[in-house]
This record gives sequence, C-alpha cells and structure tokens, in this order.
Amino acid sequence: MSVETTAPRQTPAEAPPPARFGRVNVFQRFAAWAGFDTRLMGMVAALAVIWVGFHLQTGLFLTPRNLWNLMVQSSVVGVMVGGMVLVIVARQIDLSVGSVLGFVGMVMAFMQVQVFPLEVWWNPLATILIGLSLGALIGAFHGYVVAYLEVPSFIVTLGSLLAFRGGAWLVTSGRTMAPLDTTYQIFGGGINGSIGATWSWVGGLAAIVILVWYFVSSRARRRKYGFTVRPLWGEFLVIAINVGFVAGFVQLMNSYPFPGTTVPRGLPVPVLMMLGLGILMSTVLRSTRFWRYVFAIGGNPEAARFSGIPTRRITLVVFVIMGVLAAIAGIIATARLNAGTNSAGELAELSVIAAAVIGGTSLSGGVGSIPGAMIGAVLMESLRNGMVLMDLPSALQNVVQGAVLVLAVWLDVVYQRYRRR
Repeated sequence: MSVETTAPRQTPAEAPPPARFGRVNVFQRFAAWAGFDTRLMGMVAALAVIWVGFHLQTGLFLTPRNLWNLMVQSSVVGVMVGGMVLVIVARQIDLSVGSVLGFVGMVMAFMQVQVFPLEVWWNPLATILIGLSLGALIGAFHGYVVAYLEVPSFIVTLGSLLAFRGGAWLVTSGRTMAPLDTTYQIFGGGINGSIGATWSWVGGLAAIVILVWYFVSSRARRRKYGFTVRPLWGEFLVIAINVGFVAGFVQLMNSYPFPGTTVPRGLPVPVLMMLGLGILMSTVLRSTRFWRYVFAIGGNPEAARFSGIPTRRITLVVFVIMGVLAAIAGIIATARLNAGTNSAGELAELSVIAAAVIGGTSLSGGVGSIPGAMIGAVLMESLRNGMVLMDLPSALQNVVQGAVLVLAVWLDVVYQRYRRR
C-alpha cells in the first residue's frame, strides 16, 4: 500500500506577499542601502529647490550674509520644534508656544530693565534662570491639566494662547522693555553673538570626530549582533557626505564677515543653541526609556497604559520640556531684538507645528523625527525670508505659510497611507 505525499498548501497567512514590481525605484533602494530616510532626503532636495528658486528671483538669497541671517532667524522655531515633535508624537498639541515665548521673554526683559541693575555679571544669569523656571512651570501646568484633569490639550493650550498673550501686555502695560544687558544680547546673535572663525572650526572638527566615531561604533555594533552592514566603500561614502556637510556649513558661516571688516563672524550663538538642543534630543534623549515611552503612548495610548507605562507622568514631562524650550526661544528672540515686545512670538505656533509636520511628524501620533523637524524649521523660515527679499506683502506671506501648512498635512496623510500598503 503506497502513501501519496504532497507538499502542504500554504494558507493565505503563510503565503509570501506578492512582489511589488515598480514600487521601489533606484533612489529608494540607494536610500535604504545607505541608511538614509527617503522623506528626509526629499526635504533636503525641496529645500535646495526653494533656495535656488529664490536666488534666481532675487539674486541675494544664496549670499553668505543672507544665509547667515537665515540660520539665526531659523533658531527660534528650530529650538521649539523638537519639543513640538514630542508633543505631537504623544498625540497632543500645544497652540500656546508663541504666546509663552512672548510672555516669558517680556518677563525676562522687565526683570532686566526694571528690577535688576543693568551691566552686572549676575543680571543675565538671574533673568535666564527666572525665564527657564517660568517656562517649566507653564509647561507643568499644561501637562497637569491635560494628563491628570483630562482636559483636551487643544482647549488647554488654546486658552493659554490667549491668556499669556494678554499677560505679556499686562506685565508692562503695553510698554516695550529696552535696552537689555549687553552680555544677554550675545544669545541673539548680534554684533558679539558669534564665536569667530577659529572656534567655529574647533567646533566643526569636534563634530566631525564625533560623527566618525558614531558611524564606526554603529558599524561595529551591527556586525557584533549579526545585522547587515554596508560595504566598506559605502561606509566611507556616507561618512564623507556627512563630514562634507559639516565642513561646508562651518565654511559658510565663516564667509560672512563683521560689517566693514574682513574678519569672519563664525557660527552664531543661537544657531549653536539650536544645533546643541537638536543633537541632545535626537541622540541622548533617544537612547532613554522616556523616548520609547513617548512613541509607545502615541502609537497606542491604551496599550501603553496597560503595559505599565506611566502615561500621565510622561505626558506631564513632555509639556514641561515644551515649556522650557519655549522659554529658551524667548531668550533668543528678546536678545536678538534687544527688547521685550508685545508682538514677540505672534503666530510662532503655526510655524513650529508646520515645521514638525513637514519634517515627518504625523498628527495622528506615534511617528516623528527631530532632525527632519529642524530641516522643516529652516524650510519655513526660508519661505518667509525669500518672500521678504521679493518684497511681497505680509498678508500674502501669511497666505503662503497657511497653504504650506495644509499641504504638509495632506502630504503626511498620503505618506502614511502609502506606508500602510
């Protein structure tokens, strides 16, 4: 008696998915092989197109002076956008960051001009500590009401948007507070607000060393645990691209001299603050459980809560971080203007949210990128800067920025739909 043997049939769940011919092009294959984010590469390409387009229209955009000022202008939004990424990833929103910036900045300016004597060594230190503490308290208030009183963050921060904008006016009865301490003005990137060519290259070389160490150690870890690694020549190519970007950026900042001289200004202090905070949040914070908890909460809040993650405490900390970053942005804004004004930070919340979404942060939560958001901040400021150079009216500038925000959200919807296929 013979027994007929046949291969077991695969059920639909066991069957391999059909190949998607034509879905992955050469660009996507190279990006996956090199470890690059295709969305990030697309943003860099879009930024390059915008820069070239504005330069062809104005002839001024790609000059060292304008690019140096563009980086300084981007620092306010660039500082806050990392916190906004965390807020949105955790499925929350903060509409008050512009008003908090203006309120904290006005309080610091008032303390400098009306309370503390100017030009004493502890004046800037005392006012900065007050500003950071005030920003943390405001963030803690938002986080407590959202997490523990369960009031929607949209309502809480919308109320704060109105309250703190009015509070900035009440602090000084509408008066402008100026001038500020000369040491404090360094944080705004003014005449003395840069570190010069020598220290810029020292910082650039240090960044290059850290980059090379990161790639080498990352390759060693991947090989240790059996993950796929790039070919050696490919690793050198990726390192060379990153090193070239750092060296080119430092050289660009050194190309703009002090007015009336040939002495390079070097890296502006607010840009160093923006880059330092971005690196801190995207590398150091990313290696902690807190970072993973935020993404887990954004991905599925109920599952995160049932798995033992302290969702309320994490939400509270996220808003505290956002408040502190808004205070730091207030330091940069007031130092740059050399004054505390009632209009500081108006509509900044829209630029911050737009930069985060453009940079790959999904409004549905659970997905976000701080490096991408910082590029989004530069992109938003590039649009504003280019339209100013073209002498477009402010009303039209607001229309363009609003359209860009809507377009960014739509592209995010399309991108998330494509990823789920």
